[in-house]
Amino acid sequence: MGKNEYKAEWEELAQVKKELAERDWFMGTSGNLAIRVSSSPASFLVTASGKDKRKQTDEDFLLVDENGEAMEETNLRPSAETLLHSRVFRNSQAGCSLHVHTVPNNVVSELYGDRGEITFRNQELIKAFDKWEEDASLIIPIIHNHAHIPRLTEEFSVYATEEKGAVLIRNHGITVWGRNAFEAKKLLEACEFLFQYHISLLSLKNISQTI
Repeated sequence: MGKNEYKAEWEELAQVKKELAERDWFMGTSGNLAIRVSSSPASFLVTASGKDKRKQTDEDFLLVDENGEAMEETNLRPSAETLLHSRVFRNSQAGCSLHVHTVPNNVVSELYGDRGEITFRNQELIKAFDKWEEDASLIIPIIHNHAHIPRLTEEFSVYATEEKGAVLIRNHGITVWGRNAFEAKKLLEACEFLFQYHISLLSLKNISQTI
């Protein structure tokens, strides 16, 4: 498969990377992004490992198969969490998967890691996940940060069955996926807003208790 055959997907993922980089969500080369190219069998573009994602280059992404193996001759290595994206594309009809490390998502994952999830209610932005009812709630699971990626992938895959969703990895980051790049980015932005809001609210409550 030549690069021209996935030019549109490349450009779309590059735009998402640019927007997330402007938010400073790729500290220390962390984070990785993936977008589906084909479905039968699954193939996708994924960020190359160790790259400064604030820069735009011709080596930002590489094409991999459903097992996360490079499909073209390259010296690039796929990002460490490629298997997570692979499981999303194999188990669902999702079109884009995003993984970022931020202070808010790491803090929330540590605060609620022992519970294994965090629940949001009465928050407008849960509508990004199609939670429209007045008493609706959004539950985001939190899984253990296994150093062994295949083991991490197995625990993650339990939740990666729908065409959109989000999973926190304790003290590691969040993986969010959606039907397309626009939806995945929207869900990621909603999650990060909810995390930052929650942390800010807890801080204000602690301050008020000391006054």
